[in-house]
Amino acid sequence: MPKVSSVIVPYATYLRVYEPLAAFPEPERGHWARYARRPDRPSCQDELRRSLADLVPTPPVPVPVHESDDAFVLEADGVVCVCPWRTRLRAWQALGELAEDFPLPVLDALLPPVVRHQATQDYERWLAGHPDARPWIRTATWQVPINWFVLFADEEREYGKGSAGEAPVLRYRTPMVQARRRVARGLRALRDAMDESLLIDGLVDVGRWLEEFHPRSVVELDYGGLVHALPAGTLQDDHSAADVAEGIAALRRGDGEGAGEAYGRLVERWRSVRDLRSAN
Repeated sequence: MPKVSSVIVPYATYLRVYEPLAAFPEPERGHWARYARRPDRPSCQDELRRSLADLVPTPPVPVPVHESDDAFVLEADGVVCVCPWRTRLRAWQALGELAEDFPLPVLDALLPPVVRHQATQDYERWLAGHPDARPWIRTATWQVPINWFVLFADEEREYGKGSAGEAPVLRYRTPMVQARRRVARGLRALRDAMDESLLIDGLVDVGRWLEEFHPRSVVELDYGGLVHALPAGTLQDDHSAADVAEGIAALRRGDGEGAGEAYGRLVERWRSVRDLRSAN
């Protein structure tokens, strides 16, 4: 059977919310204020390495024993904002999605049924005492969900080629108020154009999630490890958020042909990633 480390690859993308310190109650606010002043804060790669390391032991440890007290930090308009990792909560939630990604025999080889059952029981007990818990980070593997792109504009795109020993970076950042406004506009256009679709369902879900956070938060889409699955030229020329915005604008005008052309560009751009995923 394949080893866990050979099957679970870091081709993951992330949708993150950074909340201002004022959004957190004490004593958590004090913790994050002190944390933000640390010069040695861990990076995205550190988070990924830690999560993969837990999958190497036999049996693997799908959910950390203790919740992480780390976070990503950025400053927006002079306001310190943090995005807690909440690795334990996200691991529990990811376990529930594994059945959609792997056939049962492969899943059983990755995580034995007894391990999954114990993790599920632990999550149910924990959730009973934390019914309002929600993650600050959403993760997708081998893709960027189309509904994520709806939150951003092309001018918010940040691309860096990377240097020796460093991977390229592709991300978007926008104020929470803009992200919520684009969700609302996108939903109106989609609902006017079609009765129902997975895109509408996904956008409704993302919109509800965003409503959980402080209005002065910052929303970030990070291509993360997916940059390793995209050729450099493809990554540099990737303007998927612009294509999604153009498609929604076309729907708003009643221009089905224009919307189809924008969607076609998205499909073609992501074809190489889909083919690589199938090969793996």
